[in-house]
Amino acid sequence: MKEAMAYEKLKGTDVKCHLCAHNCLISNAQRGICAVRENREGVLYSLVYGKVVASNIDPIEKKPLFHFLPGSSSLSFAAPGCNFRCRHCQNYEISQFPRERNFAIPGKDMTPEDIVNSALQNKCESISYTYTEPTIFFEFAYDCAKLAHEKGVKNIFVSNGYMGPEAIKLIAPYLDANNIDLKGSDAFYRKICGARLEPVRNTIRLMKELGVWVEITTLIIPDLNDSDRDLTDIAEYIASIDPSMPWHISRFYPTYLLTDKPPTPIGTIERAYDIGRQKGLDHIYTGNIPADRAKENTLCPSCKAVLIERRGFQVLQNRLRDGRCPQCGNGLKGVWTSGLGPSS
Repeated sequence: MKEAMAYEKLKGTDVKCHLCAHNCLISNAQRGICAVRENREGVLYSLVYGKVVASNIDPIEKKPLFHFLPGSSSLSFAAPGCNFRCRHCQNYEISQFPRERNFAIPGKDMTPEDIVNSALQNKCESISYTYTEPTIFFEFAYDCAKLAHEKGVKNIFVSNGYMGPEAIKLIAPYLDANNIDLKGSDAFYRKICGARLEPVRNTIRLMKELGVWVEITTLIIPDLNDSDRDLTDIAEYIASIDPSMPWHISRFYPTYLLTDKPPTPIGTIERAYDIGRQKGLDHIYTGNIPADRAKENTLCPSCKAVLIERRGFQVLQNRLRDGRCPQCGNGLKGVWTSGLGPSS
């Protein structure tokens, strides 16, 4: 347990948490929506500091990040909890644990030194704060990220994008990349996730402005966020920020509380891809579909040459030369070597 960051003390023993866009008003002995930040006599505490509930070494492509150190490995870990209540959560057993079960919060006790040393020992070029929402274990992620930054290890958030601007500005100097879910319309966020759309859009914009490399993921669910209007709005927003920002389109499979919907038709994924192209996006990738239908290769926006060839999470060939297309010389936006920051 550690005192929280990004909160203010109010009259009496009430506090207001500014870590995420919920801005929870938390009375004494109560917790915020995430269920892992608790007010104790007017002091807000994180209950998951150092509580590692999942840890793996993943290919960076699994985050998914396709324009960030392709072919590298990332030490990935999570603490329990989430500030969303997504009905289709793939990791609900750990993300919803503190909210749904009246047990002690689980997790292996680890220190920032443990995390960073593990990344170095396993030759991981980055650490990914993932599986659950990294915002809810922000204090631990922040301490890990600062130490990793000192050791030359990159830091990645895989996030729902609901972080508050105060927290974004705190972590941005140490955060190298962020894959952010852009899930659908505001109605979708309210009905399916217990949240709102606009704070997510604000996070994408602010992360980009602060120099963090950003890629976007959309999981398409039949009848919920798969209309032409839904997909067009997402594509247009990405294009308004940066047409070169990669968009990962993913297929839904029934899970958790959303088992009444079928898997997303492959045709819907391909329709989303076409809409993204029509709206001028340079880099669109499709996933969770058969390999012969997936679009996983990185193409040069100028001459359309295949620059990075992939199959699943494996990089088969990387033809980039100092971040440029060897055929036409066009520069490609991304983080291509561990010693360089993100291209503008």
